[in-house]
Amino acid sequence: MRGGFRVHVVSDVHGNSEGLRRAGDGADALVCLGDLVLFLDYHDHSRGIFPELFGEANADRLVELRTARRFEEARDLARSLWQGIDRNAAIESAVRKQYAELFAAFPTPTYATYGNVDIPHLWSEYAAAGTTVLDGERVEIGGRVFGFVGGGLRTPMRTPYEIDDEEYAAKIEALGEVDVLCSHIPPDVPELCYDTVARRFERGSAALLDAIRATRPAYALFGHVHQPLARRMRIGATECVNVGHFASSGTPWVLEW
Repeated sequence: MRGGFRVHVVSDVHGNSEGLRRAGDGADALVCLGDLVLFLDYHDHSRGIFPELFGEANADRLVELRTARRFEEARDLARSLWQGIDRNAAIESAVRKQYAELFAAFPTPTYATYGNVDIPHLWSEYAAAGTTVLDGERVEIGGRVFGFVGGGLRTPMRTPYEIDDEEYAAKIEALGEVDVLCSHIPPDVPELCYDTVARRFERGSAALLDAIRATRPAYALFGHVHQPLARRMRIGATECVNVGHFASSGTPWVLEW
């Protein structure tokens, strides 16, 4: 019989409800670090909200422009496609459909925070009694203190839950000392922020890095960068781990004590 405590951790679910239903198997708790929504699958351009609305050919073009960092042209394309459509209503309707399926897949107990593509104000409508949503808050899981910081920092991509650096730093400061620091984005370390397939740096947080050095949690767990140059590294006393791109792997990262 297994002793101790076991937590499974996932991030960047991006619509993988089938995998999410199994993610808590064998664990005492599931931790989710956000990005439940699938707006556009960069590997399969037929999947996600954007191609459902505008077709795969337009999704191909949008990915091409974004990958080339031609963000203004990408925005021009999107603006032309959205003409005559209530963008907010269409996106919210599609996100609600995804959230209904994804939140129903969460096991009990689940502890979750938002990713940069999530829409926070909708979560309270779908989170059942067994799902605890945390952002700038702490919780005890199996005798260890976990701190959660949701969302991302502002970028040219303008995803739904991007906030100013100062607001993000304030959430980290509110946590104080924790055993496990959970965030969607990584600390601002080049090896943890560089995506080897997209061939670009994603935004990491300098405030997260400062907190790791100052408070020395045992673990700092995050996702966001789908194919990082380094999946884990030690910063002082802290093991920093990218828990993986759950949308493609379907496999949670395991923490036991």
